[in-house]
Amino acid sequence: MFKKACKVFFTLSVIIILGLPVVAQEAERSQLTIETATGETHEFEVELADTNAERAQGLMFRRSLEEGTGMFFLYPRSQRISMWMKNTLIPLDIIFIDEGGQIVRIAQRTIPESTTSIPSGGPAKAVLEVNAGVTQRLGIDEGDQVHHPALQ
Repeated sequence: MFKKACKVFFTLSVIIILGLPVVAQEAERSQLTIETATGETHEFEVELADTNAERAQGLMFRRSLEEGTGMFFLYPRSQRISMWMKNTLIPLDIIFIDEGGQIVRIAQRTIPESTTSIPSGGPAKAVLEVNAGVTQRLGIDEGDQVHHPALQ
């Protein structure tokens, strides 16, 4: 009976441990500005994701994202990038940015927890994720310019 109880306890412990989300460490933050074609500027405080581990974690398991903030994914070189929403609980606008800081694609109002691939559509050096609807509300569009020290 004791062996059976130990097996049950062990099995339940493994299930509980594996079922818990990874707790994200506080990422480095910086300021990012988007300049629209009309000359308006919009400031964001962004968390930097510039390592493989940080890019893999992204905004997974977060229940909210403060207004005026986002996550800024930086890649070592310009390349075709594909994102997904697996384990991401909040809808996002995903902004793909080339090495010169120009927005090359925006995927608006992505679906939480979807495993559907969201491609950049061309070479990109960075990705900015913000709350769903922000790009439409602020008039941010493809061709607009992103200013951040990592893009210079």
